[in-house]
Amino acid sequence: MRRYCLYILAPLLPATAFAQTAPDLQPDIVVLGAGLPLPPGTPAYGSSLIDRTRLINEASDRVENVLKDVAGFQQFRRSDSRSANPSAQGVTLRALGGNASSRALVLLDGVPLADPFFGYIPFTALSGDRLSGVRITRGGGAGPFGAGAVAGAIELVSATRADLPRVSGSAFYGSDDAMSVQGAISPDLGGGYATLSGRFERGDGFFTTPVNQRVAATARARYRDWSGSLRAVAPIDSETEVQFRGLVYGDNRTLRFDGADSYSEGQDASIRLVHRGAWKVDALAYIQARNFGNKVISATNFRLTLDQRNTPSTGIGGKIELRPPVGADHVLRIGLDTRVGDGELFEDAYSTVTRLVTTRRNAGGRTSTTGLFVEDDWTIGRLVLTGGGRVDRWTITDGFFREANPVGNLTSNLRYADRKGTEATGRAGLLFKASNAIALRAAGYTGFRLPTLNELYRPFVVFPVTTQANAALGLEKLRGVEAGLDVRPVPGVTLGLTAFYNRLNDAIANVTIATNVRQRRNVEAVIAKGVEFTADAMLGTVSLNASYAYSHSTVRDAGALNGFTPSQSPRHAASATLGWAPAPRWSLSGTLRYVGRQFEDDLEKDVLPDALTLDAVASVPLGAHVAIVGRAENVFDEKVVTRNQAGSIDLGTPRRLWIGVRLN
Repeated sequence: MRRYCLYILAPLLPATAFAQTAPDLQPDIVVLGAGLPLPPGTPAYGSSLIDRTRLINEASDRVENVLKDVAGFQQFRRSDSRSANPSAQGVTLRALGGNASSRALVLLDGVPLADPFFGYIPFTALSGDRLSGVRITRGGGAGPFGAGAVAGAIELVSATRADLPRVSGSAFYGSDDAMSVQGAISPDLGGGYATLSGRFERGDGFFTTPVNQRVAATARARYRDWSGSLRAVAPIDSETEVQFRGLVYGDNRTLRFDGADSYSEGQDASIRLVHRGAWKVDALAYIQARNFGNKVISATNFRLTLDQRNTPSTGIGGKIELRPPVGADHVLRIGLDTRVGDGELFEDAYSTVTRLVTTRRNAGGRTSTTGLFVEDDWTIGRLVLTGGGRVDRWTITDGFFREANPVGNLTSNLRYADRKGTEATGRAGLLFKASNAIALRAAGYTGFRLPTLNELYRPFVVFPVTTQANAALGLEKLRGVEAGLDVRPVPGVTLGLTAFYNRLNDAIANVTIATNVRQRRNVEAVIAKGVEFTADAMLGTVSLNASYAYSHSTVRDAGALNGFTPSQSPRHAASATLGWAPAPRWSLSGTLRYVGRQFEDDLEKDVLPDALTLDAVASVPLGAHVAIVGRAENVFDEKVVTRNQAGSIDLGTPRRLWIGVRLN
């Protein structure tokens, strides 16, 4: 069974250069629901693996918080998906600067997850129980959908039959009258299987506003979300299978003031064909329908000032990847992928005096990328050389912005010129296994990212600051190099060290242009350089997973920002999880996380202090299939500042306790 489970994780490996366990397995073992195995040169780009055990044993039960195990991962805000605005859940790596859009490519079973309009990741729709593992690769990349991977790639893989019992579920009750219920059934169907799962959670929330800043209108960060997922896998023959995945979700939150409510919702579907014959094939197609709404409340008279009532968007895409038989020493990948996103916003501005609509706005557009990629991995004894390139055709079209008075008469009607171009990117790396205990790796890469429709066309307000959109934004382009060393000093212990230099040209930032006014603009560059350290150990019943990232980021620009640290970019980040499993299904673990001091704004005026938090999880079996689980978030009740706007503060999750049962 252990060898069988390792094969399931093979598409995610390596956590380091030594995690190549798949070749030792029986070649005729095929696990339904998995993708094609990773090429042998993958370790050259450095990766970190998060396994299923860690995903389902997180104190907060949030996937985005588990991803913080890899130092350098960050969202725009330090808040998780219970108390942050959904549109602030963009993901980046290596402190390249925060602007709420994702600079990292996030995939689930090969399908991009980012919202087609905003670029954020719908984390409330993800549950650790539905996943087999995660692989995080920092640094730009080529390969499928590589056009969005300027900061790296985060690849999530759905749980397979070996991960899931026929029936599973959990129910938890926690602080703030919070509850979380989820369950799944996974029957065999013919030669395949299906998994139907659902999740519901709600909570009265905590006060994100400090005591000395609360007013009568101050509200708790209430949340209520749900999701349902269906995944089915059916074999066509001994070498071919079809995988289907459907997802629906809804999410509602309140932030800071009564009436400051937001919602997001989505319906996703994908179908994938995997063929493992001499000519290997991985083909998929997907469609996404998303929506978002948000109400802005004045911080002076606490009345509705803006209703971003409707932001429908659609994403359509797919890929086909071929691996022809070119010899035992080569793994050649040839493929084509495409993504199209379109959307528009509908919002109404209100007078806080009359409480009537003053302006109606409608804006939107369409973006697309279509890329051809080729990559090859060449094994020469202990040396593996890997390299590849992409050529992408990109478009930004149908952009518009309209304003109308309350009765619908247009006062502004702007149409933006269509833009298009071709961008070539690539990467190359090497992996040299000097011995069974030492591996050396080096890589260089380029990448690019289109501005999102949100950055191009949607202004927003976080009182008292208004951030303007900018329809003239150009592409972000990354150039980077890195080198690393992986060492296995004793069995069960692996250490990794990586040094990197990344330059993000034309980085999109929220730039201050007047008092309480910012605009999204391309700055000349953001330069990030630093080191990353990882440690993984399994010694008997004790395990340790740790990482630390030092990222020295600076802005290069002819204007006032030159030499400044990009906003939302901590210099230091660290995480360590110590676990103890003294007997089957008994476990105790603690996670210590540190995030360094960072700036809220581009002018380095508002500081978010550093924070050190401790989480803990304990599981005790009550019988053959039931366990009682206790979880504690932020055990020492550390004050975590998530927003500081000229002294107006938001706070992250305080100490919260959970108790529940898990059925397995």
